Amino acid sequence: MKNFKYIFSLIAAFALVTITTITVNAQCAMCTTAVETNAANGGNTADGLNKGIVYLLAAPYIAVAVIGIIWYKKYRRKNVELHMREEKLNLN
Repeated sequence: MKNFKYIFSLIAAFALVTITTITVNAQCAMCTTAVETNAANGGNTADGLNKGIVYLLAAPYIAVAVIGIIWYKKYRRKNVELHMREEKLNLN
């Protein structure tokens, strides 16, 4: 029952997040005006802005991946020998 409540609350939270949307303007007024004017005149400033946003979004993920790969390669164990006792274990 506890597991069901947890899964139900998770699904309800996910549904609320995906269903409710609010339009927001994240750019300043000057940037928005410059990009809209440039796009209306056939410029490609919006493409450069979009590529910059993707670059800024991808950079932290790439950095974490590189650190994770370095950590994995440096600290993984190789040729580990297990020295276990020959006697039986009493788990009572």
